[in-house]
Parts: sequence; C-alpha cells; structure tokens
Amino acid sequence: MAAGLALIAGSAVWLVLSGQADIRYTADHEGTVPMWHSWIPALAGLTLIRLLPLKAPPAEATPERAPYLRAVVLLVAAVAFAVALRLSGGGEPTYTLLKTSLLLAVPLLLFLLTPRDDPGTGGLPPAWRRFGPVVPVAVWLVLMHVGPLALPRGDFASFIDPVTLLITVVVVFAVNALLEEVFYRRWLQTRWERVLGRWPAIVLTSLLWAAWHIGIQGTGHLLTDLASSFANQGVTGLFLGYLWSRYRLMWPILVAHGTPNALPALLGMWP
Repeated sequence: MAAGLALIAGSAVWLVLSGQADIRYTADHEGTVPMWHSWIPALAGLTLIRLLPLKAPPAEATPERAPYLRAVVLLVAAVAFAVALRLSGGGEPTYTLLKTSLLLAVPLLLFLLTPRDDPGTGGLPPAWRRFGPVVPVAVWLVLMHVGPLALPRGDFASFIDPVTLLITVVVVFAVNALLEEVFYRRWLQTRWERVLGRWPAIVLTSLLWAAWHIGIQGTGHLLTDLASSFANQGVTGLFLGYLWSRYRLMWPILVAHGTPNALPALLGMWP
C-alpha cells in the first residue's frame, strides 16, 4: 500500500517539477486542467467518507477463504487490458472490443467455470450505508462541476441532435462507468480486499484502473503518461475505491464516475 501511494504522490511531484502539472481530463480532445482539479475533490471526498457516519460501525468479519484464483485471473485481465490498449493505439473498434472482451467476457467465463466465492456484496445494506454516501458524492459533484474547479463544458452537443446526444451518453455510461466500476471495484477490488486488506486493494485497483488510460489519453512518452494517469485517475480511483469499500453500494460510484463523463457534454447544449 505504501509503495502504491508513494507512486501516486511521486508522480504528482514529478509532474510539478517537470512543468507538466496540467493533465488531460478526457480522451475526446487535447484540453487540460491543473492537476489539483482532480486532487481537491478526491481528498474532500475521502475525508467525508471517513467521517460519515460520525460513529463508525463495527468492522465486518472477513471470510476465511480468500478467492485467490478469481483475484489473480481478474488482475491478469486488468493488466492485459492496459498493455493491449497501449500497444494497439486505443482507437475504435479496438478499444471497445478489448474492454468488453477482457473486462466483461473473461470475468463472466471465469465466474461460470469456477466455484462461487461469495464476495459478500449482496443483501439490503443498513441505514448508514444507504444514506452515508449522499454527502461525499454531493460534495464531489459540486467541486467537479461548480466553481473554479469545474470541468470545461464540451462542444460535442453543438454538432449533433439531442436524441443522438442522449443515446451517446447512455452508451458511454454503459461502456465506461458501468462496466469499469463493476469490473474494477465490485469484482477486482472486492476480491483483493479479502487477500490483501482494504487499503492495499484500493491502491492496487486504483493504479490498474489509472494505467489503462494512457492507451486513450497518452502522448507516447510512457513514463510521463503513467505519471499523469497516476496523478489524475489514480487519485480519483482512491476516492471511488474507498466509496465502494466503505458503503458497498453501486449507485455512489456510478454517479461519481458517470457524471464527469456526461455532464460537460450535456451542459454544452446550453449557451
């Protein structure tokens, strides 16, 4: 865990010292924002997750049997996706084919062929879990989309009709936010939590989730691209990972992940 956090922090320091602290926030264009536009919402969200509820509930018992096989296969799939996407150049339809094959088809086949390992994410959550995520997610959304840290509005909406825009937003949400959060947080992180513990699994998953972004947002300079992804998506991944680990609900991570993808484009419909 310490090595992973040091990697994220070191990436940020290196980018600042090398004068490359402005990072890309989307693969749709070359626009950048200061790195702190990711850090401040993430740190605020992490703090609120830690504080809410004010009285922490007792820790849950961890099952004795760790799901090593599924954990390792999912880890290999995550690494393969990042490497293959980088080598392929990240264009379509390769991007979607790689993502659906390695992050969806491989896990489903794995679950079909191996004994159920019961990651313990089902059942009706207690009240503190159902309502606890509201404040961290709301603060995250406000910081990301209102005020000086808000992501710039996209101009995509000005080129297409509203129906096409809506369909695009739904498809992007399914392929990006939904698939990624199910794979990286619900499937991968949950199993590695039972192998390594909460924070080592969150950090590991955050780095893996960040690493594949160099395939679609990279400049071709591997070390710089990795540092940028760790300092951007890596920090956001810590927020999403802790949000999932703490509350074990899908809607908070889907809202937090999906809104930054969709809202700038939707807001672009209005002058």
